[in-house]
Amino acid sequence: MARIVLITGANRGIGRELGAQLAAGGDTVLLTARDEQKAIRAASEIGGDVHPIQLDASDQASVDAAAAKVAAQYGRVDVLVNNVGGLFGYDQQPSTVKLDKLQEVLDLNLIAKWRTTQAFLPLVRRSAHGRIVNVSSEAGSIARMGAHTAAYSASKAALNAFTAALAAELEDEGITVHAASPGWTATDLGGEGGRPVPEGAASIKHVVNLPADAGTGGFYQDEGIVPW
Repeated sequence: MARIVLITGANRGIGRELGAQLAAGGDTVLLTARDEQKAIRAASEIGGDVHPIQLDASDQASVDAAAAKVAAQYGRVDVLVNNVGGLFGYDQQPSTVKLDKLQEVLDLNLIAKWRTTQAFLPLVRRSAHGRIVNVSSEAGSIARMGAHTAAYSASKAALNAFTAALAAELEDEGITVHAASPGWTATDLGGEGGRPVPEGAASIKHVVNLPADAGTGGFYQDEGIVPW
């Protein structure tokens, strides 16, 4: 039976490429985007067993509606990939970053993923081998923290803390939870100079495909462990 994999923020960039790679491997991919037409277009261009769903992770009503639609049409989610996120520029020194920017970054990179997780967790619980993958960043590693993207880094560090806490909560249910970093990738978010998008997506795919006996609560990049 094919896995049902739901990916947020998947009409472009790493999310879209991840969907294409997973569909090529035989998974049923639920490709979500805030703009329904963009989701439809991306799913059509990828082809295969890829299905568009409108989901705005910043809006509770939209997330709830998407969860209800998936429940009615598919009955479960085997893998939830919380990919939606943003950088919001490089002028984020801790001493000068505007707090409204900090709030905006936290809302998208942490709260939106938390909201989506809570809404879809009942469907993940219906899976025989449920998994949640939070797309994080090496910039969220406290051991490797820099100063120029403090708001972004803080949001990813907080996401990592959420990942670890959720992994501990769900471990006895057999649901695995991991954080995955794509590395610096040449997307609209990462900008020029990063590695090709397929390589960044492959880093996430590795975590999606980890064997069940790999444990839970890991932070990965390119098949290796990243320090928290």
